[in-house]
Amino acid sequence: MSDLVPFTDNFSDLSNPDGYQFEFRCERCGNGYRSAFRSDPRAAGQRLARGIGNLFGGQVSQFTSMADRLLDRGTNSPAKDQALRAATAEIAPKFHQCRACSDWVCDDVCWNDGVGQCVRCSPIAVEELAQLQAEARRRQVQERLETVDLVGGVDLKSQARPRCGACGAQSHGGKFCGECGSPLVVVATCTGCGSENPSGARFCSSCGTGLAS
Repeated sequence: MSDLVPFTDNFSDLSNPDGYQFEFRCERCGNGYRSAFRSDPRAAGQRLARGIGNLFGGQVSQFTSMADRLLDRGTNSPAKDQALRAATAEIAPKFHQCRACSDWVCDDVCWNDGVGQCVRCSPIAVEELAQLQAEARRRQVQERLETVDLVGGVDLKSQARPRCGACGAQSHGGKFCGECGSPLVVVATCTGCGSENPSGARFCSSCGTGLAS
């Protein structure tokens, strides 16, 4: 019976026809490490056998096809198991498995060594405090900003018109277009009854009062 091969769920197989390599990633921040590439001595022999097979054909060619299947990196093999075992041992010091959530996290960023858990389950106190302070400052700025008058004397009742309806020029504020002089206000307010009338109307449609042009 072969030895058990330790493995995790946070790695990708980067092996190619020349050898073996694996990439391990933190399940919290995504930072990762690649194991050292380990060439397979059989790959050189395979290339030699393939060249001979292409030259002579026939039974030699069948032999090289068999060699290709034996070196298939997509299947399990004793050589691949050994390479995975070595890669896991090489990268293991860079990771910890949190006993609270079972995630594999990196030692550099996501591990709270004082507690023995990942920082998601047991945040580092000083970092958590800094984050809470930042959130509190943002919330307090928003609350104070609500009490500050930022619009001043801007006419908030009349519909804003970003472009002149007469010539299409971009408006930068004011009551009249800076290009053609046409009124930018969509409605005209009656001084007699306070009703709103379409821009350009000469008399109020509610009370008949003359509207200032």
